[in-house]
Amino acid sequence: MSKPNVLVLGGLGFIGRNLVAYLAENNLAAHIRVADKGLPALVGLSEKHAAIFEKIDCKQANLAREQSTAKVFDDGGYKWDLVFNCAGETKYSQTEEVYKENIIDVSTTTAKAAATRGVGRFIEISTAQVYDAGKKASGEDDKTKPWTKLAKAKLAAEEEIKKISGLSWIIVRPAIVYGPGDIGGITPRLIVATVYKNLGEKMEFLWDKDLRLNTVHIEDVTLALWHLSQKGVVAQTYNLADSGDTDQGSINKLLESIFGIKTDFMGNMKSKLATAIAMKMVADTANSNHLGPWSELCKAKGIVNTPLTPYLDEELLYSNSYSVDGNKITGTGFTYKHPKMTEAHLREVLTYFENLGFFPKGTY
Repeated sequence: MSKPNVLVLGGLGFIGRNLVAYLAENNLAAHIRVADKGLPALVGLSEKHAAIFEKIDCKQANLAREQSTAKVFDDGGYKWDLVFNCAGETKYSQTEEVYKENIIDVSTTTAKAAATRGVGRFIEISTAQVYDAGKKASGEDDKTKPWTKLAKAKLAAEEEIKKISGLSWIIVRPAIVYGPGDIGGITPRLIVATVYKNLGEKMEFLWDKDLRLNTVHIEDVTLALWHLSQKGVVAQTYNLADSGDTDQGSINKLLESIFGIKTDFMGNMKSKLATAIAMKMVADTANSNHLGPWSELCKAKGIVNTPLTPYLDEELLYSNSYSVDGNKITGTGFTYKHPKMTEAHLREVLTYFENLGFFPKGTY
């Protein structure tokens, strides 16, 4: 069987770069093209990823625009068998206009381009934040009620994709993706823990230990994307979440072990009172308490520039349970390699960023 030509949109992002590395290292594709608004030399690739991307066909493009997208698809005359859409805005609390252009327009424009060119499968990376945030783990057919503006845009993009005639789509909704290279998932909590370690203070979070923050390791995400490209059912949606049922309590235990700090929770009643009127004030106060010490710590360790931040967006601080059932994909023969987030996993994240000069050494 001949190898497919693969187009990875947003291929320089966290998920995209790991997917490209997996495809390249395992020689799974006849040709790989990456399209991204950034450039490989400017996105802080690890040494391993930088070496891989030196041999990858990369195109800088604004994928929200039809003309730019057409060049990405048509340059070189390749017939694309698989398109993975890892592109889109990843920052929270942006305007509707930003999300429309950088999520809805990107997904719609690229999906239409795939449909008109007869692409074998178009795999869209969405988010499990589209589900109604309840204690029960959400399955693919459960109620949707996006609880971030980013997730609202992702769900709107999903709906637009489903309307496109002739498109062989698969939608993937991951829980919190963590692992080496993660900047916005679990890593901000690692940075906050570093701050409290340096200050010698107890770290306290809103709500309680039972608030679900379900996770999936980046390696399992890349494995699942390739698996679905081969064995997934077209016009189906698949969640990605490990079986560890990660919550705030289990995360804090790992932080305590790694950093030697004490942690606690405000509790639901106290958190409700604190946030009912002024969640923005609560978020701003917490972030200001963390950002200054983090900056000073980096400066003391000779780190001038780092993409890492302890900043926790207001949208992510509400009592929204990130509870996800990731079992549907296992019915297609997929097995998660990392069924539970461990201390070793988080130490691997810290080591990764230390090696890049982004995280201060000797702080845990």
